[in-house]
Amino acid sequence: MQVEEYLNDIAEREGTVHLTLIDPASQSPDEAAEIAFAASQGGTDAIMVGGSTGAGGVLLDQTLIKIKEQTDKPTILFPGNAAGVSRYADAIFFMSLLNSRDISFVTTNQAMGAPVVYRSGIEPISMAYLIVEPGGTVGWVGDAKLIPKNKADIAVAYALAGKYLGMHYTYLEAGSGADEAVRPEMIAAVKHVLGDNKLIVGGGIRDGAAAKKCALAGADMIVTGTVVEKNSKATYVTSKIEELVSAIKN
Repeated sequence: MQVEEYLNDIAEREGTVHLTLIDPASQSPDEAAEIAFAASQGGTDAIMVGGSTGAGGVLLDQTLIKIKEQTDKPTILFPGNAAGVSRYADAIFFMSLLNSRDISFVTTNQAMGAPVVYRSGIEPISMAYLIVEPGGTVGWVGDAKLIPKNKADIAVAYALAGKYLGMHYTYLEAGSGADEAVRPEMIAAVKHVLGDNKLIVGGGIRDGAAAKKCALAGADMIVTGTVVEKNSKATYVTSKIEELVSAIKN
């Protein structure tokens, strides 16, 4: 089964999908593998691997190799640029940061990375990536014209553009360590226009209550990363992921 099909199937059968994001630059490959294993034990559905800075090259390859030794959950690349591609992953979120002021994050890195994706044989999953206030590091690195957190209509316009361009997924990102998640009103408005296209929400989701709000508003998938990076102790990671997963599944 392809990774996109796998994720969509979970969303349809079980409720909202949970994705654990691991940044290779935040710990050693062995430590990343331990986090991935603990997250898998907690019930996460897939492991995203990537980050805004320093998440490419040999370090990325080694991190993926170690993770795949510890879990059979799908690994999905979440690249910050063309260097964030690795043949050791199962799939890649092939995304365009639609509200970036810098064309390199809209099409240039995609053109540079596409031949590598093609040669590697990993599965591309097309995605419109949208940065919402406060945006965090990714908003700064990606030179995003941040979508105001109370302007759902702007998020809807960008989401529709991504849908009409043929992108299967839309990702609303508040940024790692955001003080709050994307607001339910924005999630609901975007999901309404996306229809069957899948909506991912990330940033500021620290506990089951926040995850449940996002799921009830219409998120098909939620991403958590900082919450496990700050305390990578295996028992904590497993219990935290269990809390999040139990809050969003049917």
